[in-house]
Order: sequence, then C-alpha cells, then structure tokens
Amino acid sequence: MSNTLDTSAKGVYLIAVTPFTDSGALDLASTDRMVDFCLEKGVTGLTVLGIMGEAPKLTMEESRTFVKQVLARVKGRVPVVVGASSPGFAPMKELTQSVMALGAAGVMVAPPSTVRTDDQITAYFDMVNETLGPDVPWVLQDHPVATGVLMSTGVILKILKNSPRCVMLKHEDSPGLAKLSAIRAASDKGELKRVSILTGNGGGLFLPEELTRGADGAMTGFAYPEMMVDVCAAHAAGNVERAHDLFDAYLPLARYEQQANIGLAVRKHILMKRGVIASEAVRKPGPKLSTQDIADIARLTARQDKRLAELG
Repeated sequence: MSNTLDTSAKGVYLIAVTPFTDSGALDLASTDRMVDFCLEKGVTGLTVLGIMGEAPKLTMEESRTFVKQVLARVKGRVPVVVGASSPGFAPMKELTQSVMALGAAGVMVAPPSTVRTDDQITAYFDMVNETLGPDVPWVLQDHPVATGVLMSTGVILKILKNSPRCVMLKHEDSPGLAKLSAIRAASDKGELKRVSILTGNGGGLFLPEELTRGADGAMTGFAYPEMMVDVCAAHAAGNVERAHDLFDAYLPLARYEQQANIGLAVRKHILMKRGVIASEAVRKPGPKLSTQDIADIARLTARQDKRLAELG
C-alpha cells in the first residue's frame, strides 16, 4: 500500500467518525482502535474531518490533534485525506499546511454555501488552486445536499480542466448517475484528464450502479466498511452479481444509517457495539437514539448477519 494520493486512487476511502468520550472530549484511544479496524477491513484510504466527522464542532487545535493521531496510527500504510473546506481561504491554507506537514496525502474541498452561480463556483475554485498551491493534491467534493451548491456537469468539467492538482472527484449528487456517466465519458474521449471518481451517496446507496458507470470506488462512511470493500472487490473481479448480492444484504441497515439528523448517531452506536469506539457520543448539539431506534438497529443487524451467512 502507498500513502500517495493521485488520479489512480481506487477502492474504499472510508469517511471516519471522530470518537468522543461521554463528556465530549476527543477519545484518542478509540481513534487508534478505529484506524486499526478500518485497515483490518481492507480500506484503501481514510478521510477525516469530513461532514460526518463533525469537523465544524472541533476547534482548530482539536482538528490538528485528531489528524496527527490518525496519521501516527496509519504510519503511511494508506493515504489519509483531510477535509479542509472553508468559506475563507486563510483557515483553509492554515489547516492544509499543518496536515500536509504531518503527512496527510491531500485535502478535500467543497464549495461554500455562499457561491451560487456557475461563474461564482468556478472563480471560487480558481482561488482554491491559488491557495493550495502546486504541491497539494486535492479532492473536489460535489455534495449539494450538504452544501446547497448545485454544480452542473459542465461546471465540474471546467473546474477539473483548470485544476492541475485536483486528482479526484468525490461524487455524491443524487440523482447523479447521469452526471457520473457524463464526466467519465468526457475523460474517456480525451476532453480532459482522467481523475479518480469515488462516490458517496450515503453509505454507498447506489454503489453497484456507480461502479458500473465508471466510478473507481467509494468515499463514504458506513459502520460496516467491509461491505463497500467486498462490493468493490467483487465488481473489479467481474463478479457483478456477487457485488449486488452483497450490497443487497447490507442495504436495509445502510438505509437506516442514512436517516437525516440521527444517521451519525446510528453509525456511532453500531461502531460502539462492534467494539471499535468506547462511546457512541455525538458532540453537542447532536442527536441521541431512542430505545426504539436501538431495537430497530438490533433487528436489522440480526437480519443482516443471517443473510450474509446464507450468501457464504
């Protein structure tokens, strides 16, 4: 494995949670266990300080502490991408310089909600290129549900053409299969460089279809990262039916985990039950699961285990 981030990236870059203690402090022991767990399950990269990593709830110093802990545990075995999105370029530059010095492979940037028109979006990413400079590989995140910014296929193609160090598109527009096909077709025709495309869409809810459309893998979170690893591996091996069967087995729980507001609490609860993190705490303000929620999760997990045993 390598800690390099470039256009050949593929597989599963797991969006990592940020573990906290019950009191809301960073839990660095759980952070180490989480890294070990992800690597044992076969992920090819990690992404930290993403939207589901509760990045806006961390201070700048906490962000650096967490990234440093993750990088120290990974020890260069896989690339680590750090979310660096910010409406302002000073904090983006400060965080980027800090994490790259610690050994991060690159950063991920989404547009701020303040940009709306095509010209505003492309101008913003021109300034991103200027801010990050020629030595920092970066990921373009297209996540309109979270950002409120709709980037058309044409805008994304223009950004990619104008950004020599943009090596990956994190595609999570929905519905977005047609956009994915169009972007991949443009590079196949030689209209622009071929970049890695990893998909989000909530626990990979369209992962088999996205792989068929030309995605190179997934960059998203799910309490069972082995699902995405195994689906990508089966698809890459040409066993598309096996990929769909595995995906279908996990889909009910993945769907449950993608509920608005409580989804992160669901993920952290499952990770706690799996022994990965010590506490299911979501930093305030954040949701707490009800007894009914926990019963739902237990039922879905039991049914998932049964179906996986049947698949073999």
